[in-house]
Amino acid sequence: ELKDIVFIIQSQSNSFHSMRSEDLKRDILQQAADLGKELPVVLLIHQMDRHEGAWTILPLLRDFSVTYGKNSSWIFFCEEDTRIRVVKLLETLGRYDCSKEWFLGKALYDEESTIIHHYAFAENPTVFKFPDFAAGWALSIPLVNKLAKKLKSEPLKSDFTIDLKHEIALYIWQKGEGPHLTPVPEFCTDDVSSQRADHCATTFSNFLPLCGEPVKKEDVFVAVKTCQKFHGDRIPVVKQTWEKEAALIEYYSDYADISIPTIDLGIPNTDRGHCGKTFAILERFLNNSSARTPWLVIVDDDTLISISRLRKLLSCYDPQEPVFLGERYGYGLGTGGYSYITGGGGMVFSRVAVQKLLTSKCRCYSMDAPDDMVLGMCFSGLGIPITHSPLFHQARPMDYPKDYLSHQIPVSFHKHWNIDPVKVYFTWLAPNTEESLKGKKVGYNREDL
Repeated sequence: ELKDIVFIIQSQSNSFHSMRSEDLKRDILQQAADLGKELPVVLLIHQMDRHEGAWTILPLLRDFSVTYGKNSSWIFFCEEDTRIRVVKLLETLGRYDCSKEWFLGKALYDEESTIIHHYAFAENPTVFKFPDFAAGWALSIPLVNKLAKKLKSEPLKSDFTIDLKHEIALYIWQKGEGPHLTPVPEFCTDDVSSQRADHCATTFSNFLPLCGEPVKKEDVFVAVKTCQKFHGDRIPVVKQTWEKEAALIEYYSDYADISIPTIDLGIPNTDRGHCGKTFAILERFLNNSSARTPWLVIVDDDTLISISRLRKLLSCYDPQEPVFLGERYGYGLGTGGYSYITGGGGMVFSRVAVQKLLTSKCRCYSMDAPDDMVLGMCFSGLGIPITHSPLFHQARPMDYPKDYLSHQIPVSFHKHWNIDPVKVYFTWLAPNTEESLKGKKVGYNREDL
C-alpha cells in the first residue's frame, strides 16, 4: 500500500532548493490523491534538521525506526530533482518481500579505486555497488530497525563525510554482515522525456539548473589562489582554458609577478590550509572590489571550472541571501560537527555571506588552518546553511562513476594529477560541450584523460 511507504526528500534549506522540494512533495501527494489512495508521509530532510548532520541520513535512522518501525514497510529516499511515478514505484517495491532486509537502488561502482573513497576495494573496485541518489533508493523497515539498533549500541564515529552514497552503502554492508545494494532497473536517471523512461519508476530532471537569464559576467568576481612555485605550470593551464570566460579575475600569490599578473597579499605561503590567504581574499573582495559585484568564487590554481555554467547556476540563487555554495563535505557530523564546502571544486559566496562572516569574530585559528573547514565552522556558528551542488567536483572526472556524471553538466573539476588538464577542460567544461554531454552517455577512456 502507498501509505506504507515513507518518502524522504533529501532537501536543502536555501530558498531555491526548498521550493523545488516542496514542488516534489506536492507532486507525490497529488499523484496519491488522484489514485484515491490514503496519503503517504512525505518528509523534507532540511525541516527535520535538529542537528547539522541530518543530510548524512544515518543520524536520523533511530528516529525513523521509532516513528515508522511498526506501521510502515519502506523508507524511500530521493533528491529534489528525482521525478517519481507513484504507481510504478508501488509496483516495483511490491516485487520485494518487505519483511526481509532490503537495500534497493540504481547501482554505481568505481571503475578504478579512487581517492574520494579512500581507495576502497583497490583489488577490484567494481565489486562494491552504491546507490545513485538521483534515481531514489529504498530501505525496508526491518533493515532500518536493524541499523537503528546498531546505531544505539555503537554511536557514529566522528569522521569526515566525503561521498555520502558510498559511505552509507559501506555502513549498511557492515563488511559482509549486512546486505549489499540490490540494483533495481526501474530506478533510473534518464531524462523524463527519453524513450528509455517508459519502464522507469523514477527519472531525473535536472542536468544544469537555469532560472531565467544567466548572471552577468561582471557580477562574478573570480579569485585564484596560487603561489610562486606553481606560477610556471598551473597558471598557464588557467590561461589556456577558462580565464577568458571570467570578466573579473585576480590571482593571489605570495609573490607579485607582473607577467601573470599576481597580487601579493602579504601572506606567506603555507604548505597546506591557506586560511590566512583566503580570509585576506574575502577582506579584499569586500573592501576593494566594486561594491556592486554580488558573487565571489574562490578557486585553486589547479581547479578547472566553467564560468559560463556557473553563471547559469547562479541565476537560481538570490544574492540578497547569504549563499555559500559548492560541493559539501562534513566533519564529525555523527557527533555534532559541521558541514563545509570543499575548496578544490570552487567555493561560491554571495557578497551578503562575506559581509556576515567578516562582521562576526570568526577567524582562522592559525594561518595554515584548512580554509574550507574553518569557513564551514564559521558559517555553521552563524546559522548560515551550506548549499550543496553536485556539479562542483573536488576530484578529476576519472574519480567518479561514468553513470553518475552522465546526468550532470558539470561546473568544475580539480587536480592536474596524471591527466592532461587542458584536454579535460575541453572535453568536460568548455562552452559548447553541454549538448554532447546532455545528449549522450558521457564516455571517455583512460588513455584520453
